Amino acid sequence: MRAEEVIERFKRTGALLEGHFILSSGLHSASYLQCALVLQHPVEAEAFGRALAAEFQGQRIETVASPAIGGLVIGYEVARALNAKFIWTERDAEGRMTLRRGFTIRPGESVLVVEDVITTGGSTRETIGALTQDGARVVGAASIIDRSAGRADVGVPRTALATLEVPAVAPTACEACARGDEAVKPGSRKAVTSDR
Repeated sequence: MRAEEVIERFKRTGALLEGHFILSSGLHSASYLQCALVLQHPVEAEAFGRALAAEFQGQRIETVASPAIGGLVIGYEVARALNAKFIWTERDAEGRMTLRRGFTIRPGESVLVVEDVITTGGSTRETIGALTQDGARVVGAASIIDRSAGRADVGVPRTALATLEVPAVAPTACEACARGDEAVKPGSRKAVTSDR
């Protein structure tokens, strides 16, 4: 799947948003890719999952793991296309990314980490850390979108269906904040005050 086709699917489903957004990394951006809006369509989710899985055919991926919540749908679809097990990590009460819900990893188990969007790579790195702590052999990482223009380092080889350079800045350097524009955290019910 070409990057242009990925972006067209986001546009067609209303998943490419423009405004003033607070990303999960805490950075601010004028553009936001709301993957939930494109992944709510099973045909789109399946197409993205198959395209990502094609990048890892023949690598004997036993398990696909995703950070909750954003990576769940695409991770499941990649696992389905690879005929692999699917598990996820989530934050514990102290905020650490961990395996819960009875999920386990066998020492040396071959795992692919899949996420919807990578900006800084933080959630992917935390997921890799939780998996390797439990003995996994993380062979790679993948996402539908790479917002870092290829700069995010997650410690393992990674791929994305579309690589973009979408500026994301600290709140203190955000022009929209300086103008007094309200920042929105997508997925929340209302605007949130910037933490500049």
